[in-house]
Amino acid sequence: MPLPSKVTWVTFDVYGTLIDWESGIASAFEREAVRDGFTIDRKEILPLFHEISKEVEGGSYELYAEVLRRTAVQIAERIGWPLEPSRAGFLPDSLKRWVPFKETNTQLKKFTGAFETALISNIDDKLLGETRRHLPADFDLVVTAQQVRSYKPDPAHFKECQRRMGTKKGWVHIGSSYYHDVEPCLAQKIPVIWLNRNKETLEAGQKKPTAEVKTLLEATRLLGL
Repeated sequence: MPLPSKVTWVTFDVYGTLIDWESGIASAFEREAVRDGFTIDRKEILPLFHEISKEVEGGSYELYAEVLRRTAVQIAERIGWPLEPSRAGFLPDSLKRWVPFKETNTQLKKFTGAFETALISNIDDKLLGETRRHLPADFDLVVTAQQVRSYKPDPAHFKECQRRMGTKKGWVHIGSSYYHDVEPCLAQKIPVIWLNRNKETLEAGQKKPTAEVKTLLEATRLLGL
């Protein structure tokens, strides 16, 4: 499935793609744990976050703020940090401090100047509003988990985006998560650029994305900008 000969729409995942959420998550855990004299190991926290949040999202739909709270509680239990569940709001509260990667806004200007653009994110509308203060770009369309009441890799985000765009022609999606973005795009025959920031390797049986890049700069160049 090649890239379109004429690209008209470029859609983006947000967290991990445009926003350095791993640094934001780890910093939030460190900031809260120090109140209890507990030391956080980032190398332990981040894999647990990805594992547990994926499990929580797989249940019945609830706002992403609640997904973050529940994930924080379960991580604390796993690492032996005696966090009172009533304090788990520290994680969604920290989202306003999750900042873009250094290249993000420079490259977004190129994309928004050349194409119709959209955000497709596993987030709720309120929290995304806090993130968009860090992203001065104007997007033509936004699809959140709250709007479709499900979480990627469920296809609802992409189906709703296609419904609003009115076409799949000329559409390219850019995402950093193979599980949340690449797999559902391949299943729906949407050309997808995997922004593989963490230098992951595909396992046997995993299908290749349409293209793979390490940075947004590489993605802009790939699309002729």
